[in-house]
Amino acid sequence: RAKAGQNTLFGMGNPLLDICAVVDKDFLDKYGLKPNDQILAEEKHKEMFEEIVKKFKVEYHAGGATQNSVKVAQWMIQEPHKVATFFGCIGKDMFGKILKEKAEEAHVDAHYYEQSEEPTGTCAACITGDNRSLVANLAAANCYKKEKHLDLEENWKLVEKAHVYYIAGFFLTVSLESILKVAKHASENNKIFCLNLSAPFICEFFKEALMKVMPYVDILFGNETEAAAFAQERGFETEDIEEIAKKAQSLPKENKKRQRIVVFTQGKEGTVMTKGDKVETFPVLEIDQSEIVDTTGAGDAFVGGFLSQLVQDKTFEQCIHAGHYSANVIIRHAGCTFPEKPDFH
Repeated sequence: RAKAGQNTLFGMGNPLLDICAVVDKDFLDKYGLKPNDQILAEEKHKEMFEEIVKKFKVEYHAGGATQNSVKVAQWMIQEPHKVATFFGCIGKDMFGKILKEKAEEAHVDAHYYEQSEEPTGTCAACITGDNRSLVANLAAANCYKKEKHLDLEENWKLVEKAHVYYIAGFFLTVSLESILKVAKHASENNKIFCLNLSAPFICEFFKEALMKVMPYVDILFGNETEAAAFAQERGFETEDIEEIAKKAQSLPKENKKRQRIVVFTQGKEGTVMTKGDKVETFPVLEIDQSEIVDTTGAGDAFVGGFLSQLVQDKTFEQCIHAGHYSANVIIRHAGCTFPEKPDFH
C-alpha cells in the first residue's frame, strides 16, 4: 500500500483550546445558546467562559476543527510521524504552550505563528445529552497573517510538499487570502484541496468568501444542517440532501482534471457522497446510545479518517469507511480524543 510521506497532508485553521463541560438547559438559555450549534463569541458570552469553569467540571482538550482533523488523520496513519502539517496562530501563554505540547504528542508537524497581542483562542463546548453547543473565542487564532507566516520561505516549502490540503470553513473568517493562496497552489498543481462548510453561520454570513474559494474545492465536506443552510443561501430550492450534493458538485470549478466530490454526513443517518453523476449513501457504524460519551469532534474525526486514506491514495469508498470508523471511536471519548492506536482494517 502507498505509505504516506512526511508533510503530505496540510491543514491550516484556528488552533483553540476546548473547554468542555456538561451543562444544563438554564446555562444554555442564560447565554442564548441552541443545544446543537457553533457560533463565535460575542460580548454577551464573555462571562460565560468564567462561569463555565466556576460552575461545572471542565476538561481541557486541544481543539480547533482543522487541527482536530489532521490529528485524527495522523492517528489513523500512525507511521511515519509528521505526515500532517498544521498552521495557525496562538498566543505566547499557558494555553498556547498546551496546544504545542498536544500537537507534539499527536505527532503533528505544527508550525504556529506566535504573537503577543492576543491570548490563545478557546472554545467552550457546552454539552447537554448528546448535543454540544460550541462557542469559540478566537482571540489569537484570528490574528493569522499571510505575510507574517504563510509567505515565509520555510513555511511555504511545507505547503509545497503536501499533496492533500484541508481547511475548515471556520478559517474563512480569519484569512481568506491565506486560503486562496493555498487553494490556487493545489489547483494549479493538480493536488487535492478540501474545504468544510463547518457551520451554518459560515454559509450565511461568509458566503462571499466561501464562494471565492469554491472554484478550487475538489472535496467539499459538511453535515446535514450546513448543507441545508448552504442550499438556502445559494437558492438551490431543494431540501433533499442528495440534490443539494449534486448542485454543490456542479458549481464552477477551476481544475477540470478532477470532478468535485461532495460529502455530507448526517449524524446517525448515512453519509451522502457524489460519485460521477450519481449520489451514493453509506450507512454509518451502529452504536448504542449508552456508549456515546459526547459528539464533540465527530465531524472533525470523520474528515480526519477520510483524509488519512486519501493521502494514501485509497478509493473514496475506503475514505468514507475510515471516516465512519474514526467518528465512531471519537464519540466514545470526551472531546476530540482517542485511544492510543486505531483498530481499523
